[in-house]
Amino acid sequence: MLSYQHIYHAGNLADVHKHSLLSWMLDYLTVKDKPLSYIETHAGRAIYDLTDAAALKTGEAAQGIEKARKWFSDSHPYARILAQTIAQDGSNSYPGSPLLAASLLRPTDSIHLAELHPQEHAALTLAMSPYPAKIHLRDGFEMAHTLTPPTPRRGLMLIDPSYEIKDDYTTIPRHIAQITRAWNVGIIVLWYPILTNKAHVPMLSTLQASHPQALQHEVTFPPARPGHGMVGSGLFVINPPYGLEAEAKTLAKKFNTL
Repeated sequence: MLSYQHIYHAGNLADVHKHSLLSWMLDYLTVKDKPLSYIETHAGRAIYDLTDAAALKTGEAAQGIEKARKWFSDSHPYARILAQTIAQDGSNSYPGSPLLAASLLRPTDSIHLAELHPQEHAALTLAMSPYPAKIHLRDGFEMAHTLTPPTPRRGLMLIDPSYEIKDDYTTIPRHIAQITRAWNVGIIVLWYPILTNKAHVPMLSTLQASHPQALQHEVTFPPARPGHGMVGSGLFVINPPYGLEAEAKTLAKKFNTL
């Protein structure tokens, strides 16, 4: 399906959860003077205008980053890139994960981004033009299987599908099993929504059985509007970097104030 566009949800509380921890991980990884690979399977357009009619229609950013911005000190990597994006693109701009990654990584690092939606791909290509990223107009899992193990082998993969395709919940564990067999040292980060229908639960049970050492971190929050089915956000991290668990616990305390 090619209907999903993240602009409707950009800057929501799930983005705050996912992007703040992603930023922390990438910042941590770049402390060592060793190159790394960043692979993203469902990239989106990389930068979002939160005054766009689609964003205003759902109001999710108003319930998300506009409330959560104060949670992060100026030195936090997420806050640094938020400020940098606003300085470059205006006060209503919000960076997606490709822009966060490109802003935090170094010229020696490798970036591969997949996006299959034609309009999102075009916007992604434009947004990433100042950076040495390779943009792929193809299925993200196909790209992931082709690239793994990547060069350099040290690195992180973000898997962040829309879950509009119901089969995602059953196929994702199989994709991850294949990816981790090929790239056993890679940090694999899967984002998933916590829904009132609990569609994610069987998928998580399968992943936990296969990867008992992985870090699973979830936060819950009120629905963005009456009847909205997403009431939380989860990350399943295989080979989590040192310190991520403590950072996640600190973030969870912020969510508990909602």
